[in-house]
Amino acid sequence: MTARPALSSDLPSLLSLFAASEVSAVAGPPARAERLWHETLAHPGVTVFVADGDGCIAATCMLVTAPNLLRAGRSHGFLENVVTHPDHRGRGHGRAVVRAALAHAWASGCHHVLMQSGRVDPRVHAFYESVGFVPGRRTAYVAARPVAPGD
Repeated sequence: MTARPALSSDLPSLLSLFAASEVSAVAGPPARAERLWHETLAHPGVTVFVADGDGCIAATCMLVTAPNLLRAGRSHGFLENVVTHPDHRGRGHGRAVVRAALAHAWASGCHHVLMQSGRVDPRVHAFYESVGFVPGRRTAYVAARPVAPGD
């Protein structure tokens, strides 16, 4: 199983993947999603990985790398938006995109890659541990955007 960096033309397949996986609300109207997708692909330090399966994108994840004045100047990475289509789970697609992201992070000189999961399914946590993430080494805190009137 292999993964590749996402292409501009992958947006429709990614939106289908997100809809099938029911992970979160997508960006909204197609024009907004397209604008955000082009911003994402053009943003320095952001790489989206995808794994193809049966004519669609079966899995994806996004790696964000950032410069760092600490850790001897080595960057740090953040793994986000790890999603596998329900029909393709257990076939190695998710593992392929995460491994590609980690390989890219290490090749880019990252000191570490952080990720968080809000999922309670123990299989999800077992998956992350199987690809090298260690639970409990850090404590995660999340500040949520305050809800404004009209949101």
